[in-house]
Amino acid sequence: MHEETRLPRNGKEFILFLAIISILSVNIIGPLIMGFEFGFNKDVYFDTLQVIPFVWVCVVILVTFVANPLVTKLVPKFVKPTDSFNARVLFTILFSVTILSILLTIMGSWIGMGEISWEPFQRFFYSWPRNFFIAFWVETLIAQPIARLAMKKLHASQVRKTVKA
Repeated sequence: MHEETRLPRNGKEFILFLAIISILSVNIIGPLIMGFEFGFNKDVYFDTLQVIPFVWVCVVILVTFVANPLVTKLVPKFVKPTDSFNARVLFTILFSVTILSILLTIMGSWIGMGEISWEPFQRFFYSWPRNFFIAFWVETLIAQPIARLAMKKLHASQVRKTVKA
């Protein structure tokens, strides 16, 4: 059977894969959402940069303990073993982004405001579709492809080292 080179194969590779995706996502999605919410200017951008580390920690925790367990249960219900790699990736992205965008529309607002309030719930149906749309396309077109390319290069490097030995 052909071994997939675009995905992590062990825990260390998963950590690298998660780091690439989460760092790219948080640094692109956060400023875009804040820009659309409060305007694209230097002050908003610098305010966003101050909370990005906290949002990143939240993202890593949510991916590890909430999104991945749910996604690994959902994807097999929609994808058959004979479906392509791209179909699996697309469903994985769709479910991951849906789960994370729902949670982060609330929690990201709390982190940004520095307090827990009802405001994210009151604005949820206005904010969430925009947040989902931004996150879905950033994941699909930027973060995931870069992380998969990094895995492919890492695995090619491992093969070259094995062949030389």
